[in-house]
Amino acid sequence: MTSTPTIDAQQLLDFNTAALAVLTHLHDRLGFDLWMVTRTEGEDWIVLQARDEGYGVKGGDVFRWTDSFCSRMIRGEGPRIAPCSEHVAAYAEAPIGQSVKIGAYVGVPLLNQDGTLFGTLCAIDPMPQPDGIQQELPLIELLAQLLSRILHADMHAAAQARLAEHLQTEALTDGLTGLFNRRGWDQLLDSEEERCAIYGYPASIIAIAPAGLKAMGDGQGQTTKDQILKQTGDVLKQVTRKQDTVARVGDDEFAMLCVECPLEEGELIKHRLEQVLEANQIKASVGIAGRHPSQGLRWTWANADRALYQYQRANQQKTLE
Repeated sequence: MTSTPTIDAQQLLDFNTAALAVLTHLHDRLGFDLWMVTRTEGEDWIVLQARDEGYGVKGGDVFRWTDSFCSRMIRGEGPRIAPCSEHVAAYAEAPIGQSVKIGAYVGVPLLNQDGTLFGTLCAIDPMPQPDGIQQELPLIELLAQLLSRILHADMHAAAQARLAEHLQTEALTDGLTGLFNRRGWDQLLDSEEERCAIYGYPASIIAIAPAGLKAMGDGQGQTTKDQILKQTGDVLKQVTRKQDTVARVGDDEFAMLCVECPLEEGELIKHRLEQVLEANQIKASVGIAGRHPSQGLRWTWANADRALYQYQRANQQKTLE
């Protein structure tokens, strides 16, 4: 192999920069049209970083994990380097190979701190490659281990940053409920989106609207309305986890951002919230949506709102019937 420039230590200060540096280094050293750093989340195979020269893949793209060569590599069905992927039965049969031309493959795991799978460092090329690339496996594995270590440090720092942001925005609270107000919500939502985009964090947003508040007027009606809003805020504090964000985002609407939380887990939180609301005799409409890697948390919030309004309309229709 031809010599290539070494990776500068300044490029290893954070996961995002380090991933790009590693992909560039491996591309310059070994070729291959596409190098990727990915994350697995349920059935999703999420591209976090890509160095692409032919496949049209970019960060934020999502593929089906079980269709990939990497899923088979992780299960031990194929080697970490396949100079001619057609010679490996598990790769030749993989669905992804039916949709794009793959002549050669490289893939090694990226691990979470507890040893579970985070994702992969991988590459494909449309043409078979020389058998000599197999000698590069120790280097590729070393770089994957390095990325995993940087990832662990960054994830710990991200959790600490999230906590610090919550403390710094204590002033941005709603006077009635003690929850974050709309300004605090906006700031924390945008900060979390940056982390989701870099690390592929899953997230869910739950939108909550207590029923019947719009019909309440001034005077005694306003007092009752305030009581319901405060009680709803207390329930949300009870249900939310410490890493999550909950806010009063409108006059009679609340929102909960559940971080590192795929939609399936978010549904469990939503179910628990509905149970606690019912136990406290609070009627409310609740909607939920999960973050899609190619969209973002603003899109997620809009979808959660849409689900809430659909719930409200369905209840109104039942009342009319």
